[in-house]
Amino acid sequence: MMTDTRTLLVVDDEPANLQVLRNILSDDYRLLFARDGERAVELATTERPDLILLDVMMPGMTGHQVCQQLKTNPATRNIPVIFVTALAEADDEAKGFEIGAVDYITKPVSAPIVRARVKTHLSLVRVDELVETRLAVVQKLGRAAEYKDNETGLHVIRMSHFSRLIALEAGMGELWADNLLNAAPMHDVGKIGIPDAILQKPGKLDPDEWAVMQRHAEIGAEIIGEDGSNLLHMAREVALNHHEKWDGSGYPKGLKGSDIPISARIVALADVFDALTSERPYKKAWAVEDATDLIRAQSGKHFDPNLVEVFFQCLPAILEVQNRWKETPD
Repeated sequence: MMTDTRTLLVVDDEPANLQVLRNILSDDYRLLFARDGERAVELATTERPDLILLDVMMPGMTGHQVCQQLKTNPATRNIPVIFVTALAEADDEAKGFEIGAVDYITKPVSAPIVRARVKTHLSLVRVDELVETRLAVVQKLGRAAEYKDNETGLHVIRMSHFSRLIALEAGMGELWADNLLNAAPMHDVGKIGIPDAILQKPGKLDPDEWAVMQRHAEIGAEIIGEDGSNLLHMAREVALNHHEKWDGSGYPKGLKGSDIPISARIVALADVFDALTSERPYKKAWAVEDATDLIRAQSGKHFDPNLVEVFFQCLPAILEVQNRWKETPD
């Protein structure tokens, strides 16, 4: 009885080899079989198997050619390919990895090795799927917040890229900066919980309304919740703290200086710069020079002074992003 609904595509021109792999794997997985490269590509495209076990030496289209073709097709390029072959030289393995295979099993195959390698790579696929799902949730919640606010989707794109540029210039590393790029769109997700009468009020908010508006930071953190993933942890951090100020005069907790997470300090800077330089129904866009003057004046007050210096170091790249994603009249 099958214990996994995952589908494997097994490709080999020798029926005896297909039977060996059937005996090893059929109890645990749904199997598809192909005896030539053309059929393998066809099945991979139409059935989208979770993993492919692929012979190299086949008449006509070789396994290497099959793998190369699969990797050039967006529909199949993410399917992991394990070569199963009698070619055991280091150069053969190197070529297989170079064209996109994730593993290499030599013939005659060992049943425990085949099962272990297949299980390992299917587990990695599940991890990738989980990461992609989390990212999709973050992006969709960010979009939901946009529908409640006067901001536009382009604002979220711009400030997210500004945040990544500042993070890289500050030496935070590629992975951390990419997480911030994807977490930043969640900064105002808590506005989902703010009444429209307050959120969309054209005039100045009174003290009671302002107190309600400030709640959006904590509401955002509550929506995202506590999660083990680095991405959602950072998204919560940003949502809760991006209105804190370096001098302690921000909200919701009045954090000061380095007690404010650096992710939120970066997003605060990126968010304010884009808000100032963007036109909205209630205001004209500021000139870049005026916006940068304010940021300089707020160094050590609203903003982390070290990050302000970093901001100016990458300002040319920030302005390129701004131009690439500029607003266009309706």
